Amino acid sequence: MRARLMVVVVLINLVAAAISGAVIIHKARTATEVETAASLAVVEPLVAETLQALQDAPLSGLFRTLALRFQGLRHVRVTLLDAANRPSEAGTPREGTRRAPRWFARLIAPPAQRHEVPLVLRGARIGTALVTAEPSDEIDEVWGYALALGLTGLSLSLAMLAILSLAFGRILSPLAQLAAGLTRLEQQDYDARVDRPDTRELAVIATRFNRLAEALGAARAANLRLTRRLLTAEEDERRRTALELHDEFGPCLFALEANSSSIARIAATLDEPARGRLIQRTDDIAAIVTRVQTINRALLNRLRPAGLGQVPLSRCLELLVRDAARHHPEIAVEGRFAPLRPGYGDLVDLTLYRCVQEGLTNALRHAGASRVAVEVAEEEGSLRLTVDDDGSGLTGERSEDRGEGRGGGRGLAGMRERVEGLGGRLALVPREPGTSLRIALPSGTPEEEAP
Repeated sequence: MRARLMVVVVLINLVAAAISGAVIIHKARTATEVETAASLAVVEPLVAETLQALQDAPLSGLFRTLALRFQGLRHVRVTLLDAANRPSEAGTPREGTRRAPRWFARLIAPPAQRHEVPLVLRGARIGTALVTAEPSDEIDEVWGYALALGLTGLSLSLAMLAILSLAFGRILSPLAQLAAGLTRLEQQDYDARVDRPDTRELAVIATRFNRLAEALGAARAANLRLTRRLLTAEEDERRRTALELHDEFGPCLFALEANSSSIARIAATLDEPARGRLIQRTDDIAAIVTRVQTINRALLNRLRPAGLGQVPLSRCLELLVRDAARHHPEIAVEGRFAPLRPGYGDLVDLTLYRCVQEGLTNALRHAGASRVAVEVAEEEGSLRLTVDDDGSGLTGERSEDRGEGRGGGRGLAGMRERVEGLGGRLALVPREPGTSLRIALPSGTPEEEAP
């Protein structure tokens, strides 16, 4: 904006200079015409006066005297011719050196004028005075004036531009602060504030910006509180469902298994073919019960990871990585867990566990990697999780598989909701080769407000 304002000022100065130059040329042309006409009018009386005063002088002395008197005239050039129309040596003028350039002289010079004044002495014509307009002196004066005026105007314009550049920079500096503040808002930093400038219009913008930042910060805090409540409610529901599956569904399956075994023992006392048919049915029932028990254990683990909250967090993560390596022996799965506290609160522990679980699943299923490394560390009050793989990278298809494309799964979207709900950050960073999932979580969350 400052550059554009400076360009506008420069254009205004150029227009003003062009108008001033046109006025100067017009006035100079008029003045030159007047001065030249006045000088032409002086020649004839001067000749008459000189001839009247020097009637008895010899011709050579007369021509010399006329030449000397004509040399004092400005804006005209006088050439003395004798009776035979030959130039008199005494009357040959000497032209001075011009200071004005030719293009300027052509703009100023009036139309060429030439006048013949006869030299008559005692009734006889002794020669002729050829008078030619010569405005070079006046043009040189105008050129000197215009040059001085132009240099002065240029100096003043440069000084004005320098002052305006500093002034515009000072006046427009709040806009740079406002742009920086908008960048911080774009990065979800709602603590951004800008100082109130002296300019009234910009002060209004700064005030509105600060109010907007406060409103966005309050809305984000409310959203975070709501998200934490939703996560808490979700995990409470998962916990209750897992408890019911464990306490109700598990004993029922155990009872089915026990009854199946009892029926098998009774069937053993019967005669064929009833015994064979009953034993076959009891074996089928036992297989079904075993399958349902396996599914039930998997559901319990998905609803509420076994041991989470009872054993240290790092141990739970190690078991998770070890289980992933056992199910994918063709891929090298490594886990590096720096010394961590036993736990960081139910929500943080669950979120970290789910993120490691989802990150491993994505890398193992969709990356086509030969090596996956998981690292968790606590640094400066935050937990940092990194899942690196050497797979195919963030291609379009893989991005959709990971839940980032349209119609993709809920993997990354669910992780992002959980992480941002706790005030953390999630990013997928390309690396060579593969991709890096990076998550930062605060090591503790504020206490939940009472509903």
